[in-house]
Amino acid sequence: MENLMTTAQSTVAMRRWGPPGIVTLAAMLAFAAMAAAMGPATAAKQARQPAEAVAPREAGEPIMAIVSIKSQQVTFYDADGWILRAPVSTGTTGRETPAGVFAIIEKDKDHHSTMYDDAWMPNMQRITWNGIALHGGPLPGYAASHGCVRMPFGFAENLFDKTNIGMRVIISPNDAVPVDFTHPALFVPKPEAIAAAPGRIGKLSAEAEEATRAADETKKAATAAAKEAQSLPAMLRKLEQQKTRADAENAYADKLLANAKTDQARAKAEELKQKAAAKAADAATQLDAAKAAAQPKRDAVAANKEAAKAAAARKADAVKAALDAKLALEPVSVYISRATQKLYVRRNTHKPAPDGGGEVFDTSIEVPVTIRNPDQPLGTHVFTAMAKNGTGLRWSVVTIDDGDNAKDALDRIAIPQEVWDRIGPTALPRSSIIISDEPLSAETNYRTEFVAVLSNQPQGGFITRKPTAPPMAVASDDGYGGWDNGGNGFGFFFQPRDPYPQPVNPRRRGQYQYYQPAQPMQRSFW
Repeated sequence: MENLMTTAQSTVAMRRWGPPGIVTLAAMLAFAAMAAAMGPATAAKQARQPAEAVAPREAGEPIMAIVSIKSQQVTFYDADGWILRAPVSTGTTGRETPAGVFAIIEKDKDHHSTMYDDAWMPNMQRITWNGIALHGGPLPGYAASHGCVRMPFGFAENLFDKTNIGMRVIISPNDAVPVDFTHPALFVPKPEAIAAAPGRIGKLSAEAEEATRAADETKKAATAAAKEAQSLPAMLRKLEQQKTRADAENAYADKLLANAKTDQARAKAEELKQKAAAKAADAATQLDAAKAAAQPKRDAVAANKEAAKAAAARKADAVKAALDAKLALEPVSVYISRATQKLYVRRNTHKPAPDGGGEVFDTSIEVPVTIRNPDQPLGTHVFTAMAKNGTGLRWSVVTIDDGDNAKDALDRIAIPQEVWDRIGPTALPRSSIIISDEPLSAETNYRTEFVAVLSNQPQGGFITRKPTAPPMAVASDDGYGGWDNGGNGFGFFFQPRDPYPQPVNPRRRGQYQYYQPAQPMQRSFW
């Protein structure tokens, strides 16, 4: 099956990309045969990498990069095929570059390592927050880095301005190429939904602004009512203390009057009793009046508090709806994990992260999925919408881990229709669906797209590095929605996760432990 799939992929790739692709692929196959004959130890030390190459056509925006650990090569693809190719140097033994699915999450043209003595890593394009990146560096002709993917200095410099945050980076243990793919489960956008999206954005944004204004007003009213009632407890305590003292004086006067033995003593006691009784009555009257006056204020505090709570809830719903409408015109990424039996959705908000690193990704959809024969491997397949195709999308698939073939793997998954109805009608090129046996890596957080690592491949480049710092909590009630109206706009789709995720080991085919967050990133809200 593996040979049949490889042949099918190669044939489709040659048909799509013509003579340049055929020549390059032929060279790769010839070299693979030579390397096999020499043996892995000898081949790993040979300067066997192909030269840099540029496709003989005008290049479009890069959609994905595929790094082959086997061939020590990176290839960048636009909607019509490969556009740039260069040799690389990946992680050496013990510090292997982890194979899996990543995306660019930060770019720094003049980066210096905080882990390796301020080492210069020019034109750095980060794919994990624990330090795995693509960058310019020396290439000895074999795997030699500490886990990063080194590219030729000039190649990395010329590439830097061509890529965007969120671009897919696939690191494959073997050679892999995108193959054209069709399937009824893939997104089919609706032109009418895309055409209606701007109007819907405007309407929901206006509603969010109005809900925010109303929430601010009710919050101010609640604050004012609470402030006005703030002195009530102290005042009532004072009046209660005055009444207690007056009642005590009145009781003492009663005692004196009862014990009076002479007319003079009785007259004096009666005079004291009259004063004490009047004082006690006055204290009781003041206390009753204060209590009566305080009750409406207390009622106002309770009413304003409930109104503010309801307004805040309406604001949250309106802001989330407006944000979701805007995200509908962003490429959407879906990850389906056999390990967790869940489907996750991510879209880039293009808002800077509140802690200063990268951009924030929306993580508001996480739902269970049903997978037929869940004990059988699916493999790892990356389906990508490469371009518009009439009224639909033209898709490709890249397979980097054995299991079911791409079609059968997709056939086995029952995807909730409400998810597809929500994100499918406005799906755009560069949207993707990833199917994998793996759970999401603990490196996945609100500042990343999906990070998933093949558990049957060495992960030395991960385990020798410090883990990503846990996400920081972000407030969510400081104004609508972080897109174009002030406010932070993050709290509605970000919740902090457990900073110490528990291990999950669905396959245990390799020697390295793999991790899954112990708590979900966030539940669905429909």
